[in-house]
Amino acid sequence: MPRIVFAPAIQRHVASPAREVAGTSVAAALAAVLAEQPALRGYLLDDQGRLRHHLSVFVDGVAVRDRQWLSDSVRPDSEIYVVQALTGG
Repeated sequence: MPRIVFAPAIQRHVASPAREVAGTSVAAALAAVLAEQPALRGYLLDDQGRLRHHLSVFVDGVAVRDRQWLSDSVRPDSEIYVVQALTGG
């Protein structure tokens, strides 16, 4: 099963340990986490269910392409890393 890891900056807001989750897409993996830990939903997703702008998700070190539907596929041995995005001005 894919492993999902939340960066320390996210854990300051809602503690969420790394875990293995079922799913063949980023969306399915996140849904599995949110089913176990609904307090993360408001921090990760907006009211339309899309990834918030201040977050980035990487699958096996590569940024996801589909930030709207999170349809990027994951393999059983994938690592999904959710991190707070850096912005500059």
